[in-house]
Amino acid sequence: MSTAASTHGALARPRARGLARRRGVSIIMVTLTCLAAALAVVPLVVILGYLVKQGAGALSIDFFTHMPKPVGEAGGGMANAILGTLMLIAIASLVGLPVGIGAGLYLAEQRGAKLANLVRFLADVLNGLPSIVMGIFAWQFLVRPFGHFSALAGGAAIGAMMIPLVTRTTEEMVRTVPQSLREAALALGYPRWRTSLQIVLRTALGGIVTGVLVAVARVAGETAPLLFTAFGNQFWSTKVTQPIAALPLQIFTYAISPYDEWHAQAWAGALVLIALVLVISLIARFVTRGRHAGGHD
Repeated sequence: MSTAASTHGALARPRARGLARRRGVSIIMVTLTCLAAALAVVPLVVILGYLVKQGAGALSIDFFTHMPKPVGEAGGGMANAILGTLMLIAIASLVGLPVGIGAGLYLAEQRGAKLANLVRFLADVLNGLPSIVMGIFAWQFLVRPFGHFSALAGGAAIGAMMIPLVTRTTEEMVRTVPQSLREAALALGYPRWRTSLQIVLRTALGGIVTGVLVAVARVAGETAPLLFTAFGNQFWSTKVTQPIAALPLQIFTYAISPYDEWHAQAWAGALVLIALVLVISLIARFVTRGRHAGGHD
């Protein structure tokens, strides 16, 4: 019996050491992933903290309700720029989202087609295109022929920047939808287009919304394309056919000025711009979650 016990103990010791080693490796890897996640959040926290420190003091009711004032006059705000940014985002969404989501759905449903491969390649190329190039392109075709800058040109420029990002995100999200859902819908007599729009697209809606928010966050702070298209406006203007103010343009103008009052307003404008993107994200998340809840019920 002592021989059997010693043999069992000799076999158990390597297993215990192997288990302890695996647990140690698991703890190390979990710690490293948690550290990586924390490091990914640190830049955002630092940026937000610095913006709050520099810009919170310039925020007031006047900042949201008043027009910019000339140098030397106290107060003033960016009401026209805030409205202009919202208008540009709306125009960009009307231009970019239908095209991007439709193209992404086509790429996911027609994976092996030659046209799909070409569109996928071009979308990847456009994703890396510098924004100033898009601004020059929009100026050549949307500003120069009409002889003036406009909100439509600015919205179209940043909307075109949204298309490749939304396209690739939509494609990846649609690919995660189980094939069995498509087959079930087709078996029930749904035509293929209706299956794609009502079943596949709705199932992937959460991921698509995330991609849309990333695209909106990217273009909301773009300045270079707007310099060539929307141009900016120091006055109150809501006409889409005329130059329009925007937060990125106003921040840029104030930041390069030599006046401390304008610098403070530039920091406040940057803080409002980030808050604006955050509010849009929260609203979209809430609406999407409500739809999913209704669908499950």
